Amino acid sequence: MAATPDGCEHYVRSCLLKAPCCGKFYVCRLCHDGEEKHQLDRFKVREVRCAACSTIQEAQQTCKECDVKFGEYYCDVCHLFDKDKKQYHCQPCGICRIGPKEKYFHCTKCNLCLATDLKDNHKCVENVSRQNCPVCMEDIHTSRIGAHVLPCGHLLHKTCFDDMCITGAYRCPLCMRSAFNMKEFWEDQDKEIAQSPMPTEYRDTTVKIICNDCQAHCTVSFHVLGLKCSSCGSYNTAQTIFRTISLSLSL
Repeated sequence: MAATPDGCEHYVRSCLLKAPCCGKFYVCRLCHDGEEKHQLDRFKVREVRCAACSTIQEAQQTCKECDVKFGEYYCDVCHLFDKDKKQYHCQPCGICRIGPKEKYFHCTKCNLCLATDLKDNHKCVENVSRQNCPVCMEDIHTSRIGAHVLPCGHLLHKTCFDDMCITGAYRCPLCMRSAFNMKEFWEDQDKEIAQSPMPTEYRDTTVKIICNDCQAHCTVSFHVLGLKCSSCGSYNTAQTIFRTISLSLSL
C-alpha cells in the first residue's frame, strides 16, 4: 500500500512499516490488518521504508538518507509514528496513549490509564481493560476508541456507551447496575406511577424483587410501570417470586 504525504486514514506519517509476519510494507498495522488475514505485531517491527526516498532502514524517527521526519511523535517500543497528539508511552499498559500525560494516571489494579479526576474516585475492577467491550465484543485495552468507565467499574467503548444511551439502554451489560445517575428518571417514574393507580383487584398484590443497583431483596407493591426498590429507590429491579394476597370470602 502506497504512503501519501499525510500517511493513511489512521496516522500521519512519512514511512511504511515492514510487516515482520509477511514482509509486506504497509503505512500502519491497521492498514495491514484490514488487507491481510493475520495481524501485524507492532512490537516486532524492525524496518521501515521512507515514503520520500524509498530507502529501507532500521525503524527510527528520521530517514537516514533524506532526513525526512517520519513522524512528529515516535515510540521505539510500539513503533508508532504520528503527528503530535501529546502521546506518551505507558510502561505498565505496554502501549502508547493519547495524552497529555499529566491528565492521566495508571491505576495498578484496573491496569490501565484513567483520567486524573477518577483518581480515588472510581470502583476498581482488576485488569478490567483486558476484557473485551461487552457491547461490540472488540478489544478495549489496545483500541484507538476511548473507553468509558461505568459507576460499577466495568468498561466499554465510548462510542458503544453513546449508542446505548441513544437506544434507551441504561444498565451495564455485565452486572446490570445502572450505567449513570438515574435519580431524575426514578423521580419521573414515581410521578407516573402515582398518576396511574392499579385496578382495585391488584392494589394489594406484592412481589419479591432483587435490586440490580444495591442488591437488596425486597417485597414491594406490584405495578405494571415499575417495581421500586424499598432500600435505594431504584427501579432497576427484577421480579423473583410473584405472590398475591388471598382474601377469605364471606358466605
